[in-house]
Amino acid sequence: MNQYQKRITELREKLGEDLIIMGHHYQNDAVIRHVDLTGDSLELARKVTTIDAKHIVFCGVYFMGESAELLASEGQNVYLPEDDANCVMSQMAPYTLVDKVLTRIKESGRKIVPLTYVNSSVAVKAVCGKHGGSVCTSANAEKMVRWAMERGDSVLFLPDKNLARNTAKTIGIPEEKWHILNVRGEGSQIDMDAVSKSELIMWPGCCAIHARFNERQIEAARTKYPDVKIVIHPEAAPDVIGKADAAGSTSFIIKYVEAAPEGSNIAIGTELNLVERLADQYEGSKNIFPLLESTCSHMALVTEPKLLKTLEAMENGTAKPVTIPAGLVEDAKIALERMLIACA
Repeated sequence: MNQYQKRITELREKLGEDLIIMGHHYQNDAVIRHVDLTGDSLELARKVTTIDAKHIVFCGVYFMGESAELLASEGQNVYLPEDDANCVMSQMAPYTLVDKVLTRIKESGRKIVPLTYVNSSVAVKAVCGKHGGSVCTSANAEKMVRWAMERGDSVLFLPDKNLARNTAKTIGIPEEKWHILNVRGEGSQIDMDAVSKSELIMWPGCCAIHARFNERQIEAARTKYPDVKIVIHPEAAPDVIGKADAAGSTSFIIKYVEAAPEGSNIAIGTELNLVERLADQYEGSKNIFPLLESTCSHMALVTEPKLLKTLEAMENGTAKPVTIPAGLVEDAKIALERMLIACA
């Protein structure tokens, strides 16, 4: 046990039931070993609403801490070990531009329901809530796109065009009914004719981690292991997903590996920390390996020493909890709660 482990263990014992540490599957093992609750974005959002502890330390990127704070009960505080752990994809959809674009495309005369991927800022979630929309995760995107389609003429899906297209294919929205927005020039270049004819309008963002996966990597894996199974996160491009054996959220991937028979060769296309954890877990019984070693630099900003620093600050009363501007709380919380109700 290193010095950080020892001190973190002492502080956890001291804080007792007043403390819960949550962590996303993409966190590294040095952090995960201290976590009480792990999960993907949907699982962790659901778990926040069941927690009684006064203090929630969320080991993940900033938008996850914001979502936890929105769903936390009165008297609970949420803390992040690293405030600068952000999400490149969420930064592709700044809320002022989202609001401007949404207002403009509504001029088409169609009822457009916005649906933001959970990988977005609290301000973008508030914009969606204000305009009658909601939030989705990779685990429930199909259900939530259907939810949004039932409530309007078309859906604005943001910020991930890949998850949007993969979901559209799965639920059967024809490609001629898709449209990826051009949001350059503060939205001045939007093709309003295309918007007026589309059922699924997509923001042009993507995840840098999952955009690295390609068909050549799949071909190489199949050449090396002819019986290999390929499972990829749906933030990857549709042509890549089309060559895989399965696609789904991090929780789906974990269950897929668990259900595979002994002796299986499985290549996984998602963030490396999860892949390596699964490889260690099934070493000797299943051959688990990354399609490509793709890591999230922002997730990596959360470290064991920073977790310790957060707990020490909580102990001495100097820790700064996540705060959300009062003007955003109601609309953003409504957007999240619509998802939780729809997926209950």
